[in-house]
Amino acid sequence: MIMKNIFVVTHTESQHHVDGKVGGWYDTGLTPKGVEQAKRVARSLREIVEDPDPHITASDLQRTMQTAAIIGQAFDRQVQSNADLREMSQGTAEGQAQAWLDARMSVAPDDNRLDHQAIAGGETKRQFVSRVYRGLDAVLANPTATQIVVTHGFALTFVVARWIGMPLEAAGFVNFRATPGGITHLHQDDFWRNREVRSLNDTSHLG
Repeated sequence: MIMKNIFVVTHTESQHHVDGKVGGWYDTGLTPKGVEQAKRVARSLREIVEDPDPHITASDLQRTMQTAAIIGQAFDRQVQSNADLREMSQGTAEGQAQAWLDARMSVAPDDNRLDHQAIAGGETKRQFVSRVYRGLDAVLANPTATQIVVTHGFALTFVVARWIGMPLEAAGFVNFRATPGGITHLHQDDFWRNREVRSLNDTSHLG
C-alpha cells in the first residue's frame, strides 16, 4: 500500500445558490464568483499538493465538473467524472425554491435515520451514503498516490466517513460542515496505514 493524499474540494458558488433554489441533482453551473473562487482553490492546491501529476475525479454535474476543470488547468490534467459523487437527490424539490422544500420535507426520526424518505422522489440516506461510499471506493482503487476529488457539500460528509471506515449503519447521524470551495485533506501513511483527516473544509484561500 502506497501513501495516499486525497484533497477533497466542495464545488464553488453555483447559480442555484444565488437563486435560492434546491440543488441536489438540479444541474446549474458556476456563477462568475464561483469561477473566481475555483481559481483560488486551484492556486491553493498548486501550493499545497506536492505531486505535480495528481489524478482528478469529480461528480458529473456542471458545478463540480467546472470547478474541477479549472483545477485541472492548473495541473495540466484531465478530469474523470464519477456520478456516484453527486449530491443527495432531492427528488421533486430539485430546482424549487428552498422555502418550497422546507415546507414539505420531513425530518428522519431517530429510529429510522437511513431509510426515511424526506421528500417525494428523493434518495434515502442509505441510498445516498451507499452511492458515495462506492464513489470513494473507486477513487481508492486508483493506484495514483495523490488525488483531487471534487464533490458537493453534503456528499463531503460521507467521503470522510468512508475514509475513516465508518460503517454505513452508523452514518445516520453524522455530518461534517462544508462550504463552497472548501478543501479537505485526507492522508494515509505507508507504514502504519493510519488514515488521517489533516484538515477539514479549509477556506483560508478564499480570503
